[in-house]
Amino acid sequence: MRQSHQLPLVGLLLFSLIPSQLCEICEVSEKNDITPLLNTMIHSKYTRGPSTANVLLSLKLVGIQNQSLRQEMIKQIKYNVKMRVSDLSSGELALIILGLGACRSPEETLIYDYHLIDQLENKFQAEIKNMETHNDNPLTNYYQLSLDVLALCLFDGNYSTAEVVKRFNPENKNYYFGSQFSVDTGAMAVLALTCVKRSLINGQVKADGGDLMKISNYTKSLVDKILSKKKRNGLIGNTFSTGDAMQALFVSSDYYNENEWNCQETLKAVLMKISQGAFSIPTAAAQVLPALLGKTYLDVNRDSSCVSGSGNFNISIPEPVTVTPPESQSNISVNYSVRINETYSANVTVPEGSVFLTVMEKAQEINQTIFCFTMEERPWGPYITSVQGLWASNDDRTYWELLSGGKPLSQGVGSYVVHNGENLEVRWSTY
Repeated sequence: MRQSHQLPLVGLLLFSLIPSQLCEICEVSEKNDITPLLNTMIHSKYTRGPSTANVLLSLKLVGIQNQSLRQEMIKQIKYNVKMRVSDLSSGELALIILGLGACRSPEETLIYDYHLIDQLENKFQAEIKNMETHNDNPLTNYYQLSLDVLALCLFDGNYSTAEVVKRFNPENKNYYFGSQFSVDTGAMAVLALTCVKRSLINGQVKADGGDLMKISNYTKSLVDKILSKKKRNGLIGNTFSTGDAMQALFVSSDYYNENEWNCQETLKAVLMKISQGAFSIPTAAAQVLPALLGKTYLDVNRDSSCVSGSGNFNISIPEPVTVTPPESQSNISVNYSVRINETYSANVTVPEGSVFLTVMEKAQEINQTIFCFTMEERPWGPYITSVQGLWASNDDRTYWELLSGGKPLSQGVGSYVVHNGENLEVRWSTY
């Protein structure tokens, strides 16, 4: 049964206490600034529905129209929801819903043809049930839980406002990775909470005065935590969390002072990272692109045929970039270690330009027992699931951490390019 669409008097009384959420937005002014992102997204081959949906969502939000590309993506998404929807995580399904439903496009009907909202409701409830039985740990993580709430909120799914208030307290351990606040997790929660708050204010769901005030307070606290992670160069958290952070700050400008965030400084830092090739994975490119053009995931269901692109320039599909490989390739040597209770090390030689995963594969060839590992493909690329038969677990909050010189890496095993003489490590860790 869907929630009541009546707003009690207490909600009306609190309306004046809630910030107006008028956005403070900055955006790129030159098409060339985002061409590398478009090349990455448009000329990649997609085999996973969630990755495809993420790219589809991003391209639609910024107003890029290409029927052949869209049809190819829709075909892949349809295959995934028909053949393996039960295998999708809740957040992956939420992304598919957001991608299909963005801009009120014809493929939005697939959401209802395949009953995706009902299935997301069930997956979200499974996340909550797991938290109740496994020490407050969801099946996935709070980034995905926020995507769940956002998709259910935008597409009139059934969720409990009281449950959101209970679970999304900013002090919840699931906002933290180790002892560090996760900026992208907090940012996605801000987007979800903003959507829920707007639904409460507009009378779309049943409101409780206390819940409304708590959501506003949660948003303020999360925004403060996000801003506390702002670097001197303008990045917020790390390179890959900055796009999400920008979206969150766009929709919460009433919760911080103007001098607390220089949007242009952050934009400049992201553009520098783009020029350095940081966003070489389609998912990474898709995640940062909307913010660069002043869009957020809350724009998904605006009542228009599609959210228009930037008014400063016309975006068109870029031509493929031809890369000429070098005539010869030299090798480099790195030190690779696996650390559990003991540390196991080996010197590994790989071609220059290799990624972390190549080092792990070479080490496994050296000693299958010590350096054996398993992985799975995820939207952000390969993810290490086990080493020496020891498996990562959401329930136990364990994972395999990637480090260089003793410092955690912000890039994945399939994208971090290693360097000669580097000390690389995979470490059994908790978060």
